[in-house]
Amino acid sequence: MAYNNNSNYYRPSMFGGFQFFPPVIKSLLIINAGMFAFTYLAGSFHVGEVSLGDILIRFLGLMPLGYGFYPWQLITYQFMHADFWHIFFNMVFGLWMFGMEVENVWGAKKFLIYYLSCGVVAGISQLVLAPIFEPALGPTIGASGAVFGVMVAFATMFPDRYIFLYFLIPIKVRYFIMIMIVWGVLSIGGPSNVANLAHLGGALGGYLYILYERRKGERPGGGRVFQSWTKSSSWQTPASSGGEAVDAKIYDIKESKSLDAPAAQNDSQKKIDEILDKISSSGYQSLSEEEKKILFEASKRMN
Repeated sequence: MAYNNNSNYYRPSMFGGFQFFPPVIKSLLIINAGMFAFTYLAGSFHVGEVSLGDILIRFLGLMPLGYGFYPWQLITYQFMHADFWHIFFNMVFGLWMFGMEVENVWGAKKFLIYYLSCGVVAGISQLVLAPIFEPALGPTIGASGAVFGVMVAFATMFPDRYIFLYFLIPIKVRYFIMIMIVWGVLSIGGPSNVANLAHLGGALGGYLYILYERRKGERPGGGRVFQSWTKSSSWQTPASSGGEAVDAKIYDIKESKSLDAPAAQNDSQKKIDEILDKISSSGYQSLSEEEKKILFEASKRMN
């Protein structure tokens, strides 16, 4: 699976625009890889007749209610994987491929909360619905539920982007996600050990989250939701405050030492705030070419 990022919007080069490995995705890749390696090595050690790897999966994987479930497992199960291909497809063909642009547009803090929230909703769906539709007493592990949420976010932002299945078959993202969801529904109760209910729960959680954000943006003052993430985020450079902009312009870092630097920075921030409001209310695709350029230039300075 691959995707074509050719689109009708402005994109700066990799080294001057979007980060190839934005901070949250890079951290998630490292943590998941580290946990997989640690669990694999722990399998060589035994406590009695039980391997230490199995003990880790039992306490960190998502166990069914009444069979060893602990609340922290709703988070920790997202960082456990069964084998190399399980973690490879989740991290590379899921999280990184679909999440890179989402995090760059949303910002690190919002993306992290969204990712973990989708994983938690996926876990709750598995806990509540699996006893009814897919009874099993084994642990659920993997980031697939959270990744499904990321895929939904990508599809809402870039619905007409093409994905190449098996690097050959082109299909728009919106249809790909629909097919994946329908396939998951039809597979419920099947003989495989795939946690279909967790996948669907992550996708539903992501969709409801985005729907809530958009509807909140339509209410008076609701568009400030994106600003609240960017301004309160410890991952990003704090924005300056004050001043009414008369003629907004792109802030040049070289102007920081000039006498009119504060005014220029305030003008730039107000323009960015207006663009973020527009994204919240109408979506990224509603931006003009000039607004997209301004947003990308701002991302360079933050990065």
